[in-house]
Amino acid sequence: MFDVHTHIYRGEHCLHPEKDCGPYAPLLGGAWREASWALLDACDAVLLPGRAVERLAFPFPLPQPLDFAAANAYAAQQTCRRGASGALMLVAPAMTADELEHAIDIHGFLGLKPYRTYAASGDAVHCRITDFLPEHQLAVADRRGLLVMLHLSRPQGIADDLNLADLERLQQTFPRVRWILAHGARSYSAWAIERAAPRLRRLPQLWFDTSRVCESDAIDALYQAVGCKRVMYGSDDLPVGVLRGKYIAFGHAWAWLSEANHALRLDHCDPRMTFTRYEQLRAMARACRRLGQPREDVVDLFHGNARRLISAVRSESAAREPLPVERGAAPLGSSTPESGCG
Repeated sequence: MFDVHTHIYRGEHCLHPEKDCGPYAPLLGGAWREASWALLDACDAVLLPGRAVERLAFPFPLPQPLDFAAANAYAAQQTCRRGASGALMLVAPAMTADELEHAIDIHGFLGLKPYRTYAASGDAVHCRITDFLPEHQLAVADRRGLLVMLHLSRPQGIADDLNLADLERLQQTFPRVRWILAHGARSYSAWAIERAAPRLRRLPQLWFDTSRVCESDAIDALYQAVGCKRVMYGSDDLPVGVLRGKYIAFGHAWAWLSEANHALRLDHCDPRMTFTRYEQLRAMARACRRLGQPREDVVDLFHGNARRLISAVRSESAAREPLPVERGAAPLGSSTPESGCG
């Protein structure tokens, strides 16, 4: 299997004074204060027994202030020399092109992982793509033919006209960037991806991961919108995929339902929850059966599509002549050469 959406991080890299009592504390406290490659392997050994798993990994987008240099170095160190696996660089809008070039050259990152909570506008809910992924960073990714793992903002996600217009313009401006739209383009229900489908079919540099998407109708809509060759399995581990719960959709809304955050009366049934990842896998399986997907398409969903995409990015990056890098004090988002495998 190839898991294209995994997190490798250490809680100590978050320097926020209220990190132990803020919104991330319940998610990343206790057993999930650190996510290493070994812990990812251990979780997969339990939930996916007998499967060999390759991964596209990147730091968890913890709140700022964050030691981006240490977080990125740790993800690169844990991921390098792991077969076909690779790492993405967690970026913030203030990082310069030179800082990105330096870190990519040192660590061999295959792409960038921006996040909406770092938006320069300060509005993580309504921000545009370039508010948290400025064009000078996209220019670096375009010149190198790299990936961008994008978690869309705005309440309607991929159905939002501004998001679609931005993706259309940015793909035309930066045609060598390969985009992975996280969480099925943040479509936890079918309506958003169905509404966007005609325009998405005209954007060949978009791929999609299935992490967190637990509604089979949403997965079905994604398969029908862009075909199975641009859809890839992702777990959102750690820790989301191994937590007990499910992402549920209702109307134009969605939410994560867990054993601890609801007041439903469930004495009429067995109220125990299974793992979020199992709910997602069940949705993927049901959608495949509904559409009659042949076995080769299923194999591609879980391995082939991601392997080909990563191989293409790695080949293009290796063919490129590296720029000379000024050596000195390590800039924001980088670390010492010994910590990476670039």
